Amino acid sequence: MNIRDIRIENFDYPLPDERIARHPLAQRDRCLLLFKDSDGALSTRSFHELPGLLPAGSMLVYNNTRVINARLRFRKGEAADGALIEIFCLEPVEPADYACNFASVSGCSWTCFVGNSKRWKSGELLMPLSIDGHDFTLRATRVSREGNTSVVRFDWDDREITFSRIISAVGEIPIPPYLNRGTEESDSTDYQTVFSHIDGSVAAPTAGLHFTPEVLEAIDAVGIARRELTLHVGAGTFQPVKSDTIGEHDMHSEFIAVDRSLIGELAATERRIIAVGTTSVRTLESLYHLGCRLAAGLPADVLPQWYPYDPSHPDLPVAEAMRAILSHLDTTGENTFVASTRLMIAPGYCYRVVKGMVTNFHQPKSTLLLLVSAFLASDPANPDWRAIYDYALADSRYRFLSYGDACLFL
Repeated sequence: MNIRDIRIENFDYPLPDERIARHPLAQRDRCLLLFKDSDGALSTRSFHELPGLLPAGSMLVYNNTRVINARLRFRKGEAADGALIEIFCLEPVEPADYACNFASVSGCSWTCFVGNSKRWKSGELLMPLSIDGHDFTLRATRVSREGNTSVVRFDWDDREITFSRIISAVGEIPIPPYLNRGTEESDSTDYQTVFSHIDGSVAAPTAGLHFTPEVLEAIDAVGIARRELTLHVGAGTFQPVKSDTIGEHDMHSEFIAVDRSLIGELAATERRIIAVGTTSVRTLESLYHLGCRLAAGLPADVLPQWYPYDPSHPDLPVAEAMRAILSHLDTTGENTFVASTRLMIAPGYCYRVVKGMVTNFHQPKSTLLLLVSAFLASDPANPDWRAIYDYALADSRYRFLSYGDACLFL
C-alpha cells in the first residue's frame, strides 16, 4: 500500500480523560517506564531505572530546546475590560533567526495564532509595561494573514529592553490544550527539561521531562554517551490528522540545528543511537535525508515531508550522508547545520539513524503516534503500537500525554 493511503482512523484509540496527566509527578524520575526490549517483551519499570536498561556503549541524543513564554494577552482599546486578544508566537519572521529575534530591541515580527481574531479587525494593540525599572508600551500590529495564522509586528520604544526580556516578563508558557486548564506558576519549571537552554519552542520535548540530574549522572556512570541537538517544537505537534488519509495532511515545519561535532560522530560511530523523544527522532532522521539531498545536489534548507519515499532517493549509507553535510559546512564555513524539516514518518518508513527511543504516550490520530508505529513496525516480530497501548491502558497506574509516563523502545 502507498504510504499516503494510510488511513488515520487506524491510529485511533479510546483515551479516557482521567488517564491524561494534568501535572507531572513531584519526583520526575519516579514515573512509570513501559519497557519494550529488543526481543519484544514488555514490562513496567520506573524511569529512574533507565540507565541500566540502555544498551551498553550506546549514545543518548536529546533535544536542548527551551520553551518560550509564547502566549501574550492584549486588551483591545484603552479600557482594562476591552476585548481580550491572545497572540501566540509560533515562529520568528524578522529577524528570522531565533537568537537574533530574541535579542531584538525596538521591534520584531512573528508568525502567530491570534485568539478572538474577529475582534481585532485593524489598528494597534497596546500593552503598557514596566520591566526592571523601564516603563514603555508594547505595540502589536497585524501585518498579514495566511490560513489560520497571522504575521504580527511587535514594537516598543526602549532600546535597552530585548524581546526576550519582554516575553519572559509578561508572556505565558503555552501548555498543551488537552490539559484543559490554565497555565500555572509551576508550569514555568515543570514544562522545561533539565537540559533545556536554547530558546525557541512553543511546546516541550516531553520525553525529556522525566530526566533529572541524578538520572543523567547515572547514565554517565554506566558509560552511555550523551549528546544534544536542537529542534524548536511548533504548535503543529498538537494538531491531529484531520484528513481521512495521511497523504492529505500538510506536515508542519520545524527548525533544526545540529553541531558539526555531532554530525562528525554520526558519520563515524558504531554506537547504537537512542533518541530522547520524537523531536530528537525527527531531527536525526531528517539529518540523514538532508545529507542525501546535499549529495544529490538538491537544496537542503527544507526537507519536504515525502522526500524519504521518493523513488529517486539515493538511499546512501548513513556515514556518506553525514559526510555530505560536513562537506557543506566546510564550504559555508559554519559550525552548525541549520535547516527546517517537514518530515513525515509513518509505517513504511525505514529508520536510518535511530535504533531506540525514549518517548511518551501520544494523542490518538497524531503524527507522533504514526512515528512511533513506524519504529515498532520495523521489526514484525515485535508487538505493534496498539498492543503496547492496550498494555498501558489495562494498567490504571499509567498516565498519558505530556505530563504522563514514558516508554523505552529498543
